[in-house]
Amino acid sequence: MAYATVSDVEARTTHTYTTAEESVISQLLDDAAVLIDIYNANATDAAKLIVSCRMVIRAIGDGDDVMPLGATQGSLSAGGYSQSWTMGSGGGSGELYISKEEKKLLGYGNAIGSYSPVQELVPEVVFVD
Repeated sequence: MAYATVSDVEARTTHTYTTAEESVISQLLDDAAVLIDIYNANATDAAKLIVSCRMVIRAIGDGDDVMPLGATQGSLSAGGYSQSWTMGSGGGSGELYISKEEKKLLGYGNAIGSYSPVQELVPEVVFVD
């Protein structure tokens, strides 16, 4: 179940997508929902919508961008036909991923604590007076 619609994605870009692109966007939104639920299925609906749209736009681009979305650095030359991009936040162009700031938006990683899987193997000790 997707947390955003094709219209939500289109509203955040300057590009009008074709029917074929809309079909891809719809599938990517379903995929994004699965990834979002891995991090926090209980995040707010607004956070899920924003993250879904950003993930999809980053994966397919907005059609008008010179530098791929998600790139932190880029260079472009003319005479020698050279391009170079550095992708940030753990993903690449065309890949669905959740950036570090989007994880925070979903509420992932905001808690302090620890868990020991070995603790379950140790029998509980009961002290009797």
